[in-house]
Amino acid sequence: MAGEAPAPDNTPRFLIKGQYVKDLSFENPHAPHSLIALEEKPRIDFSIDLNAQRFNEQHFELVMHLTARAIGMESTLFLVELDYAGIVQFIGIPEEKVEMILLIDCAFVLFPFARRVIYSVTADGGFPPLMLEPIDFHGLYMQNKQRLQQAAAKP
Repeated sequence: MAGEAPAPDNTPRFLIKGQYVKDLSFENPHAPHSLIALEEKPRIDFSIDLNAQRFNEQHFELVMHLTARAIGMESTLFLVELDYAGIVQFIGIPEEKVEMILLIDCAFVLFPFARRVIYSVTADGGFPPLMLEPIDFHGLYMQNKQRLQQAAAKP
């Protein structure tokens, strides 16, 4: 009827309420020599770790900790460490699905923004910009679950 408030929309979904650089470190330990002597493509060691924290019934902070180290001729050319975070709101999502959605779907949404930060800071550091490959967050989640189950099964 006219004048009635619309029914609440309880369609299960998540919203990214904000995202930000929580911590950023870039080390260029051998500059300017490393920039002059860069003759071959360096080896890149990369790692990512996800941590989630609940604020209240609906809100979480998801922090992606990314580390990339470029190694050339036996020494570190650069080291970048980034904690990129997002505030996520869950609406109508069952509790048993929260962890999976945070660590797969929300991470998938945030990753391109974190990748852009690393791209920019490596370029600003004088190196060819580092473009990280897309990450299979579902595969990582399943690997971690399996590893935790195996560890729990060991006496």
